[in-house]
Amino acid sequence: MSDLARPPQPQRYPPKPRPGDRVAVLSPSAGLPAVFPHVYELGLRRLREDFGLVPVEYPTTRAAAAAPRERARDLTAAFADPSIRAILATVGGDDLITVLPYLDREVIAANPKPYFGYSDNTNVLSYLFEAGMVAYHGGSVLVHLGRPGRLHPATADSLRAALFTDDWYELRPATEYSDEPSDWRDPSTLAAEPVMFPAEGWHWHGPRTVVEGPVWGGNLEILAWLSQAGRVGPNVAYAGCVLLLETSEELPSDVEVFRILRNMGERGLLAGFPAVLIGKPKAWDFDRPNTTEQKREHTEAQRAAVLRVLAEYAPDAVAVFGLDVGHTDPQLIVPYGGLARVDAAARRITVRY
Repeated sequence: MSDLARPPQPQRYPPKPRPGDRVAVLSPSAGLPAVFPHVYELGLRRLREDFGLVPVEYPTTRAAAAAPRERARDLTAAFADPSIRAILATVGGDDLITVLPYLDREVIAANPKPYFGYSDNTNVLSYLFEAGMVAYHGGSVLVHLGRPGRLHPATADSLRAALFTDDWYELRPATEYSDEPSDWRDPSTLAAEPVMFPAEGWHWHGPRTVVEGPVWGGNLEILAWLSQAGRVGPNVAYAGCVLLLETSEELPSDVEVFRILRNMGERGLLAGFPAVLIGKPKAWDFDRPNTTEQKREHTEAQRAAVLRVLAEYAPDAVAVFGLDVGHTDPQLIVPYGGLARVDAAARRITVRY
């Protein structure tokens, strides 16, 4: 069997922390802990009280406008420190791509640690994939650990399993969800949970087969940026992987989603994915307070756009829509570079943490 024909293998799983361990809390993207300290402190408190971990901050963690080189210095230092057992990003942003050139690849590759983040952190997740290391899509200190009212039980269960275990974990569709967060500018909103809405469950498309492979992908807009910057590897590097996709609070239109995926198809990338997992799209934001009907239309249009592309470039792929990953509440953690098993016959998805 040639190397090109071999099934893809998962990346190295880093050792997991235990309760009582020190974990780095970093802001490699936006320095929002400086802007919303009350939300950030709530997330830190839950790290301590709910998970038994000791958060360790770095010089740029609470810096509102740290330079890319400074953020890279802190991220590299967190990997290099043997007393740090995991790394959690505080939040996403829009310029983490400028941090990547300043990271020390040799230091990071030699000191594998679980890294948790999503959205703009797709930059780091993809970087660690290239370094041969499993990371974790999800787990924002501000957004999900700092959730008003309480931690969502589904989020807490998935994050706890991802942090502390290395077994298989079944992802299950939520019965309720929210994409309408509280206004962080008003500290009083932290007292009550977000308004939740009935969830539709998952939508399955494609053959009734079983696919297993390492996960690659992340936030769709960031993947487009990485591709434009020449930081997505050759197609063969991802062939046989399970593609994970989610969209951001910028609410990209179905046209934009179609065009990004079409271009991935044109370069031959999509044809290599036997399964595609698509997160429940965020369909509301403070600048675009969509009605229930507008949210439904946004979601259905995005699904149609993805299916249109897959029909052309990956017609045999299994596609699952509406997963509770990415910019949604609750949020399930997905191992990036780690194994996912997509059983289209039994309608089950399991991941290995």
